Amino acid sequence: MNQEQLTAIVRDGRGLVDLWEVSPIRLEDNAAHTEALIDALFPGNPLLCCGKNNSDFNTYSREEWRGKLAAQQLIVPSPMTARIGRTKKGKESAHALETTAARRFLVIEFDCGGVDEHAALLLYLAARAPLAIVVHSGNKSLHGWFYCAGQAEERLQRFMRYAVSLGADRTTWTRSQFVRMPDGLRDNGKRQAVYFFNPALIK
Repeated sequence: MNQEQLTAIVRDGRGLVDLWEVSPIRLEDNAAHTEALIDALFPGNPLLCCGKNNSDFNTYSREEWRGKLAAQQLIVPSPMTARIGRTKKGKESAHALETTAARRFLVIEFDCGGVDEHAALLLYLAARAPLAIVVHSGNKSLHGWFYCAGQAEERLQRFMRYAVSLGADRTTWTRSQFVRMPDGLRDNGKRQAVYFFNPALIK
């Protein structure tokens, strides 16, 4: 990890309040906005893999999920190509890498430090890639969704390696990795609030 650069970014960067203030759209009331957010992030009626936890999940079409997403905790940040696939162990599952479509979003998550540090790092990375939405985990971290549909994997790998050098979690590189549902409900009862949303750059 490049601790020197990480320290400089956090020292000179902006925090969670700044992230909120520069958001093109602010979700200011206490209602769940999950349905509208997913409509913007995944237009049309794609297959989406979502779940309440890592063992209670399914893959349904967007319309089949309608009205149920605010109660979900997790989502794969790319559409699925089929409802059921096979895991690496050969087991049939609604959550499988082989049935995860091409990347639509690359999610960057920082676990070390506090949310102000995470916000500073995501804003720094947003100068290098299109940041679509930032979701609070409902615990200690922020998830930044970077829109990457159609981008070459080599370019995305470079971006991911750079984010990891600043302390990002490597696991979100896996296309089928579950991440936090925007404005979904964490198992601790806390809503996974959205602090930044820029739907204009999503195609």
